[in-house]
Amino acid sequence: MPKRSLRKFLPTPTHLKEVKGLGFLKNVAERRELWHISRTSIARAAAIGLFCAMVPLPGQMIVAVLIAIRVGANVPLSFSLIFVTNPLTMPVVYVAAYLIGSALLGTPPIDVSAINWLDPMNPEILRIWPPFLLGCLVMGLASAFVGYFVADGLWRFRISQRIAERAQRRRERKMSRR
Repeated sequence: MPKRSLRKFLPTPTHLKEVKGLGFLKNVAERRELWHISRTSIARAAAIGLFCAMVPLPGQMIVAVLIAIRVGANVPLSFSLIFVTNPLTMPVVYVAAYLIGSALLGTPPIDVSAINWLDPMNPEILRIWPPFLLGCLVMGLASAFVGYFVADGLWRFRISQRIAERAQRRRERKMSRR
Protein backbone atom coordinates (compact mmCIF):
# COMPACT_ATOMS: atom_id res chain seq x y z
CA MET A 1 0.00 0.00 0.00
CA PRO A 2 1.07 3.61 -0.48
CA LYS A 3 0.89 4.06 3.30
CA ARG A 4 4.16 2.24 3.77
CA SER A 5 5.99 4.50 1.35
CA LEU A 6 4.52 7.71 2.75
CA ARG A 7 5.24 6.80 6.37
CA LYS A 8 8.96 6.79 5.59
CA PHE A 9 8.92 10.47 4.63
CA LEU A 10 6.24 12.11 6.78
CA PRO A 11 7.00 13.17 10.37
CA THR A 12 5.10 11.62 13.24
CA PRO A 13 3.15 13.56 15.86
CA THR A 14 5.53 12.41 18.60
CA HIS A 15 8.48 13.67 16.58
CA LEU A 16 6.86 17.10 16.24
CA LYS A 17 6.17 17.28 19.96
CA GLU A 18 9.91 16.84 20.59
CA VAL A 19 10.96 19.70 18.30
CA LYS A 20 11.52 22.92 20.21
CA GLY A 21 9.57 25.88 18.91
CA LEU A 22 6.66 23.80 17.64
CA GLY A 23 4.80 23.71 20.95
CA PHE A 24 1.87 25.56 19.38
CA LEU A 25 1.21 22.42 17.31
CA LYS A 26 0.59 20.31 20.43
CA ASN A 27 -3.19 20.20 19.90
CA VAL A 28 -2.73 19.39 16.22
CA ALA A 29 -0.25 16.63 17.02
CA GLU A 30 -2.78 15.00 19.34
CA ARG A 31 -5.53 14.85 16.68
CA ARG A 32 -4.78 11.51 15.03
CA GLU A 33 -7.10 12.06 12.05
CA LEU A 34 -4.84 14.88 10.83
CA TRP A 35 -1.91 12.46 10.57
CA HIS A 36 -3.88 9.56 9.12
CA ILE A 37 -2.71 8.28 5.76
CA SER A 38 -5.71 7.41 3.66
CA ARG A 39 -6.75 7.98 0.07
CA THR A 40 -9.01 10.92 0.88
CA SER A 41 -6.71 12.62 3.38
CA ILE A 42 -3.74 12.38 1.00
CA ALA A 43 -5.74 13.61 -2.01
CA ARG A 44 -7.09 16.54 0.00
CA ALA A 45 -3.61 17.35 1.28
CA ALA A 46 -2.23 17.31 -2.27
CA ALA A 47 -4.90 19.76 -3.41
CA ILE A 48 -4.40 22.08 -0.44
CA GLY A 49 -0.61 22.06 -0.58
CA LEU A 50 -0.42 22.65 -4.31
CA PHE A 51 -3.03 25.41 -4.25
CA CYS A 52 -1.25 27.25 -1.43
CA ALA A 53 2.10 26.77 -3.17
CA MET A 54 0.90 28.58 -6.29
CA VAL A 55 -0.81 31.48 -4.55
CA PRO A 56 1.69 34.05 -3.24
CA LEU A 57 0.31 34.42 0.26
CA PRO A 58 2.32 35.57 3.24
CA GLY A 59 2.59 32.57 5.51
CA GLN A 60 1.69 29.98 2.87
CA MET A 61 2.66 27.16 5.21
CA ILE A 62 0.42 28.37 8.02
CA VAL A 63 -2.48 28.83 5.61
CA ALA A 64 -1.99 25.30 4.24
CA VAL A 65 -1.85 23.80 7.73
CA LEU A 66 -4.96 25.69 8.87
CA ILE A 67 -6.93 24.61 5.81
CA ALA A 68 -5.74 21.01 6.23
CA ILE A 69 -6.87 21.06 9.87
CA ARG A 70 -10.25 22.48 8.87
CA VAL A 71 -10.98 19.90 6.15
CA GLY A 72 -9.30 16.91 7.82
CA ALA A 73 -6.47 16.49 5.34
CA ASN A 74 -3.04 15.08 6.11
CA VAL A 75 -1.21 18.02 7.71
CA PRO A 76 2.42 16.97 7.03
CA LEU A 77 1.77 16.45 3.32
CA SER A 78 -0.11 19.75 2.97
CA PHE A 79 2.79 21.48 4.66
CA SER A 80 5.41 19.70 2.57
CA LEU A 81 3.84 20.44 -0.79
CA ILE A 82 4.24 24.17 -0.20
CA PHE A 83 7.86 23.70 -1.17
CA VAL A 84 6.92 22.97 -4.77
CA THR A 85 7.49 26.68 -5.14
CA ASN A 86 10.95 27.38 -3.85
CA PRO A 87 13.67 29.83 -4.88
CA LEU A 88 14.54 27.66 -7.88
CA THR A 89 11.00 27.20 -9.19
CA MET A 90 9.43 30.54 -8.21
CA PRO A 91 10.68 32.55 -11.18
CA VAL A 92 9.29 30.04 -13.67
CA VAL A 93 5.98 29.59 -11.82
CA TYR A 94 5.41 33.29 -11.27
CA VAL A 95 6.32 34.33 -14.82
CA ALA A 96 3.95 31.64 -16.10
CA ALA A 97 1.26 32.94 -13.74
CA TYR A 98 1.77 36.48 -15.01
CA LEU A 99 1.56 35.37 -18.63
CA ILE A 100 -1.58 33.31 -17.98
CA GLY A 101 -3.20 36.23 -16.16
CA SER A 102 -2.25 38.63 -18.96
CA ALA A 103 -3.76 36.30 -21.54
CA LEU A 104 -6.98 35.90 -19.53
CA LEU A 105 -7.33 39.65 -19.03
CA GLY A 106 -6.41 40.39 -22.64
CA THR A 107 -3.60 42.75 -21.69
CA PRO A 108 -0.21 42.66 -23.40
CA PRO A 109 2.56 41.44 -21.08
CA ILE A 110 5.05 44.03 -19.87
CA ASP A 111 8.79 43.53 -20.41
CA VAL A 112 9.71 42.80 -16.80
CA SER A 113 13.46 42.99 -17.38
CA ALA A 114 13.35 46.82 -17.47
CA ILE A 115 11.40 47.29 -14.23
CA ASN A 116 13.00 48.82 -11.13
CA TRP A 117 12.05 46.09 -8.64
CA LEU A 118 13.42 48.02 -5.66
CA ASP A 119 10.66 50.63 -5.95
CA PRO A 120 7.43 48.88 -4.85
CA MET A 121 5.30 51.87 -5.86
CA ASN A 122 6.63 51.86 -9.42
CA PRO A 123 3.56 52.15 -11.71
CA GLU A 124 4.82 49.27 -13.86
CA ILE A 125 4.91 46.96 -10.85
CA LEU A 126 1.39 48.02 -9.92
CA ARG A 127 0.25 47.14 -13.47
CA ILE A 128 1.69 43.63 -13.09
CA TRP A 129 -0.30 42.71 -9.97
CA PRO A 130 -3.81 42.09 -11.41
CA PRO A 131 -2.70 39.65 -14.15
CA PHE A 132 -0.14 38.09 -11.82
CA LEU A 133 -2.67 37.40 -9.04
CA LEU A 134 -5.27 36.11 -11.49
CA GLY A 135 -2.67 33.80 -13.04
CA CYS A 136 -1.61 32.56 -9.61
CA LEU A 137 -5.23 31.84 -8.69
CA VAL A 138 -5.83 29.96 -11.95
CA MET A 139 -2.61 27.98 -11.57
CA GLY A 140 -3.46 27.24 -7.94
CA LEU A 141 -6.91 25.94 -8.82
CA ALA A 142 -5.56 23.91 -11.74
CA SER A 143 -2.73 22.38 -9.72
CA ALA A 144 -5.10 21.61 -6.83
CA PHE A 145 -7.49 19.87 -9.23
CA VAL A 146 -4.72 17.90 -10.91
CA GLY A 147 -3.00 17.13 -7.60
CA TYR A 148 -6.19 15.80 -6.04
CA PHE A 149 -7.01 13.48 -8.93
CA VAL A 150 -3.43 12.33 -9.49
CA ALA A 151 -3.01 11.44 -5.80
CA ASP A 152 -6.41 9.72 -5.76
CA GLY A 153 -5.69 7.92 -9.03
CA LEU A 154 -2.25 6.74 -7.96
CA TRP A 155 -3.68 5.44 -4.70
CA ARG A 156 -6.44 3.55 -6.53
CA PHE A 157 -3.98 2.21 -9.10
CA ARG A 158 -1.67 0.89 -6.40
CA ILE A 159 -4.55 -0.77 -4.57
CA SER A 160 -5.73 -2.45 -7.78
CA GLN A 161 -2.16 -3.68 -8.33
CA ARG A 162 -2.07 -5.16 -4.85
CA ILE A 163 -5.42 -6.89 -5.41
CA ALA A 164 -4.16 -8.34 -8.70
CA GLU A 165 -0.96 -9.53 -7.00
CA ARG A 166 -2.94 -11.27 -4.26
CA ALA A 167 -5.20 -12.92 -6.82
CA GLN A 168 -2.14 -14.12 -8.73
CA ARG A 169 -0.61 -15.58 -5.55
CA ARG A 170 -3.90 -17.36 -4.77
CA ARG A 171 -3.99 -18.87 -8.26
CA GLU A 172 -0.39 -20.00 -7.89
CA ARG A 173 -1.14 -21.63 -4.52
CA LYS A 174 -4.13 -23.43 -5.98
CA MET A 175 -2.04 -24.68 -8.89
CA SER A 176 0.74 -25.92 -6.57
CA ARG A 177 -1.76 -27.86 -4.44
CA ARG A 178 -3.00 -29.89 -7.40
